Amino acid sequence: MNHIVVFASGSGTNFQAIIDAVEEGRIEARINGLIASKPGIQALERARKHNIDTEVLIPSDFDTLAAYETKLLQTLERWDTDLIVLAGYMLKVPTAVLEQYPEKVINIHPSLLPKYGGKGFYGSNVHEAVLANGEKESGCTVHYVTEQYDEGPIIDQVKVPVRETDDAETLAARVLEQEHKLLPRVIADLVN
Repeated sequence: MNHIVVFASGSGTNFQAIIDAVEEGRIEARINGLIASKPGIQALERARKHNIDTEVLIPSDFDTLAAYETKLLQTLERWDTDLIVLAGYMLKVPTAVLEQYPEKVINIHPSLLPKYGGKGFYGSNVHEAVLANGEKESGCTVHYVTEQYDEGPIIDQVKVPVRETDDAETLAARVLEQEHKLLPRVIADLVN
C-alpha cells in the first residue's frame, strides 16, 4: 500500500477531500502524516480527528535551512512516504526534498496553468487576476512540483466557466469545488 504525506498551510479542505477519498476506498493508500507550515491551522484539527500524525515544521524555527531540510527529510522517511501532496501549502519545497522524491511531489493550483501561476499567484490573487483580465474560463491544475513555482509538468486540469456575475469569492468557491474532485482523482490514478 502506498503512503501519502500531505503538506498544508491553512484550512485543509483539499486535505479533507483526500481523507474522505481514502476512507471511502477511492484512493488505495494510507495518509501517514501531515506537515503543517504553521501551528493552529484547521488542517491540523482535521488530521487529529482522523488519527493522522502531524508535524509543524517552520523554517524560521531552525538555525539553518540545512537543519530544517534534515528534519523534513527525517520526518518523510519515518512516515515511509511514497507520495507528497501539497494541498494549500504556502512554502517552497526544499530542493533536497524534490531530489529525494523525484516525480513524487504534486500540487493543486487554482488556475489553468501555465496561466496565473508562479510567485504571488495564490488564493484570491489568482481569481482577481482572472477576472481583471476578462478570462472566459478558469479552473484548477494538478502538477508535479519542481524548483520553479507552478512550472512542473501538468498532470490534469478541470475548466470552470467564468460568469459575468462572478467576483473573486464566487469564482474561488466554484474552482475549489472542482479541486476537491480533481485532486483525489489524480492521487488515485497515481497510487492505485
